[in-house]
Amino acid sequence: MAASQQQHLFGGGRQRLYPWLLLFPGLGFYLLIGVGPSLATAVYSFTDATGIRGLPISWVGWDNYDEFIFRGARSRDNIDALQRTLIFMALVTIVQFGLGLVMALLVNQKLRGRLVFRTLFFVPVILGVAVQGLMWKLFLRPGGGPMHEIFSLFGLESQFLGGPNAFYWVIVVQIWANAGFTMVIFLAGMQTVPADLYEAASVDGAVGWQLFRNVTWPQLTPAVNTNFLLNIVGSLQAWMLFLVLTGYRNGTNVLGYVVYAEAFGQTSASSFRQGYAAAASIVLFLLVLALGMAANAVVARRERKYMS
Repeated sequence: MAASQQQHLFGGGRQRLYPWLLLFPGLGFYLLIGVGPSLATAVYSFTDATGIRGLPISWVGWDNYDEFIFRGARSRDNIDALQRTLIFMALVTIVQFGLGLVMALLVNQKLRGRLVFRTLFFVPVILGVAVQGLMWKLFLRPGGGPMHEIFSLFGLESQFLGGPNAFYWVIVVQIWANAGFTMVIFLAGMQTVPADLYEAASVDGAVGWQLFRNVTWPQLTPAVNTNFLLNIVGSLQAWMLFLVLTGYRNGTNVLGYVVYAEAFGQTSASSFRQGYAAAASIVLFLLVLALGMAANAVVARRERKYMS
């Protein structure tokens, strides 16, 4: 009996149930708030639900998926939105990752005022998407915004958020808003690197780039992997800046915004199609899952290389 109780922290018999009883409130809340709505979304994707109380809901099978991907002009717009989502993910991940790393390297130096710059670089992260978007919308406003005035000095005109480059301006705002978070993760990783490693490398004649390549970069593996995954998943799910900055407009939409617009009547049809939006969200989920698993495989291989 004593040996059996030593194998289990809470003892034997009914006492083994204590951990499950302790976990049940949190696990139950997660199942109710997280898993439940996700399963409901999967079910709703096979219906013509509108979300309007009193209207009947009919089972339509795979029709929502067929319409979203294969049928008519809407499907072509959706495929374009899917392609823009991938472009948005690639550009944001590459630039934000590199910029965050450079910012972390700068503020990790023993320079006067580095704490001020750390704060300034991180401030956009805490503003919230609505504030970030409204700030930039005013900044880029044609006919009076600061950017319009700067362009006017050189005899140039640009519609910014109303022109063909609006999609890329949203990318700029997305990177500006989140680069500080990437910087903080890199900075935390840099401050865990033992000083002895730098001293030993310096004794061997390593300086500058050699120190970064042979000491800092390998030791940053956990931070690199974390930022890589967060940047990919976060950029795939981003859509609120598009809502604030551009509104629903073909040529700038990403898949996450299509889901919101279809569900809450922001499309040209102005109808509430929550069943159709649920199908679109499942497509987005599968995209995030596939790319997330691929990214996880890449970082796992990198971790085995540097940390084994």
